[in-house]
Order: sequence, then C-alpha cells, then structure tokens
Amino acid sequence: MKILIVDDEQNIREQLSKRLRREGFTVFTAASGLEGLRLFHIERPDLVVLDIVMPEMDGLTVCQRIREVAETPIMVLSANAITEEDIVRGLTFGADEYLEKPIGMDEFVARVRALLRRAAMVSAEDEKSYADGHLMIDLKRRQVFVRGVKEHLTPTEFKLLAVLLENAGRVVTQRELLEQVWGQEYAEDLYYPRVYISQLRRKIEPDPANPIYILTEHRVGYRFEKQPSG
Repeated sequence: MKILIVDDEQNIREQLSKRLRREGFTVFTAASGLEGLRLFHIERPDLVVLDIVMPEMDGLTVCQRIREVAETPIMVLSANAITEEDIVRGLTFGADEYLEKPIGMDEFVARVRALLRRAAMVSAEDEKSYADGHLMIDLKRRQVFVRGVKEHLTPTEFKLLAVLLENAGRVVTQRELLEQVWGQEYAEDLYYPRVYISQLRRKIEPDPANPIYILTEHRVGYRFEKQPSG
C-alpha cells in the first residue's frame, strides 16, 4: 500500500518513511503542502500523513483540498498537545486521526494500520442499508445522503455510523466502539467516541442539539434509533 508523508521537517520525513518502508509500505514524501498536494494527485496514495504547520500551504488546508476529491484516510501530526478542540477542528477539515509529536514509531505504525483497516471496513458481503425521509445510508457503496444530498463522511465517521447502524436499537458501549471502530490501539482514548459522535450528529441529524438517530445512554454508550419512513 502507498503512503504519502507531508512534513517540512526532513528528519521526521526520513524517520517515518524509513520505518514504514521496513513495514512493507511504499512511501512518498513532500516537504511542503503544495508539493504534497501535487504528489497526492499523481500517486493516489492509500493514506496521507500531514503535518499541520508547513510552508506554502498548511496541513489542514491540504486536508480540505484532498477531501474535495477523495475519501483517502488522513492522519494529521501536531507539534502541540492535542485537545478535543483540535480534533474537532481537524474533523471539520476532513482529518481522520490526530497524532502528537514527538512520535513513537511503534504507536505510529499501529495507528497507520488501524486507520487503513477502518478505511476498508465494509466487507463485500455486507449489503445492509437504511433509509427514511431524512437519512439514507448505503453500507455497500459507503454513501450517506441527508435529504437527498450526499454528505461526506471520513472513513472513521462512516465506520462509526456503520457499527451503530448494525447494532440499531442496542446500546453500544464506549469500549465496544473503541474496539470496533478504532481498534485495540485506542483502548484508553475514551474521549474519541464523544468527539466523533458530536461531529457525526452535525452531519446527519435534523437538529444536532436534539438528536433522533444517535442517542446517548449516559455513562454507558450510544444507540442508533431507526425512524419511521415518510
């Protein structure tokens, strides 16, 4: 699989690419946002790793440009301590994952593999779908429509919605979501479901402040509630 690393720090590009190549990946690197965007269109990688602060074009802008044309999973690197607000901002631009520098190589590889797994989450035999007058979810084609308009979801957001839909009517605990959506590597990141659920509600709910599809079971987890067609 092909991975594109976009970072203006040469030592980080070299460290990450060296480790990924050892793991069997084909790696391309770019030192600026514009160069990274150009390489993305040429090589069409399976995953993109983006630094935030870069010359010519920052990482979140590159992320936004990629999201205009592709659903490629994107991991954003940050030199600052990552807050929930940072993650929400990254999600708004289309990022799937945040990772804080300095980066532990084992954790980096584990999260790259987990993100690639999420991007390939819907099996060929899974043809479930859901539709009512407001929301349509097609798991096979990995598409979501809200009032007839296609809504872009990142691979992680779609996987989260798919897990909730597959368990419609049943409460899925935060631990279950972490294991099924993010993987064992994220077992301690308990704030992830809350942050991603909030973003998902903004995209699919008629009124995100009063959700009807994704309901919260306080201190337990979340439940997808099907609505009458009409």
